[in-house]
Amino acid sequence: VAGLGNYGLRGTRHSVGMAVLDRLARQLAVAAGWRVDRQCCADVALATARGLELLLLKPRRLMNLNGLSIASAAEIYNLHPEDIYLVHDDLDKALGKVAIKLGGSARGHNGVRSCISALHSNEMTRLRVGIGRP
Repeated sequence: VAGLGNYGLRGTRHSVGMAVLDRLARQLAVAAGWRVDRQCCADVALATARGLELLLLKPRRLMNLNGLSIASAAEIYNLHPEDIYLVHDDLDKALGKVAIKLGGSARGHNGVRSCISALHSNEMTRLRVGIGRP
């Protein structure tokens, strides 16, 4: 599960994917387990939920380059694009509304575009979190 955002700009609406992962880590009681993985340039935490092993990942790059971290992690942890869930902001959704989408285009989202390019696939599941338009 990868939370897209701008690592240096936490707390902004465009980094809501990382905020969701922070919340998920707290709910799964692994918030103290975040560590820097220099190989994939990301903060990672391991968790278990309902019998599934999860790798939580927050890229330490700018949004336009998030895909590089996710592709590196996919190679290191032997993940396929269909194993990856992207959590990201969606300007076209009202604040706080969420939607799940399987595959498809980036719909203008630079972080998703970066992931599609780096993974050579658009088969990732996306949790789109509404941030509304300014």
